Amino acid sequence: MQTCSCCATQSPDTALVCPSCQADLREFSVSAISLKKFQSNPRVSMVKISVAADACPTCQDSRGTYAKDQVPTLPHPGCSHDHGCRCTYQPVLNQMFP
Repeated sequence: MQTCSCCATQSPDTALVCPSCQADLREFSVSAISLKKFQSNPRVSMVKISVAADACPTCQDSRGTYAKDQVPTLPHPGCSHDHGCRCTYQPVLNQMFP
């Protein structure tokens, strides 16, 4: 499931548009917004993809740390878990405090 950052409506992983507010989920899902913020933050050196313990093989394969410009988009198109892709982005910080 993915969540629209504009109206908080949850949609299936395959949805491209929010059924409630018609926002483009490739740009306005919670995951997409998080990734943009991490990529624009100079304190974030890399982005980690965290995976649920019972994740599908596609999601398990994506586990790891990526350069900010090489992070796979979430949700994974090949996810086969019953509840959809539950992977999340986490920042890897190069500086904790200014």
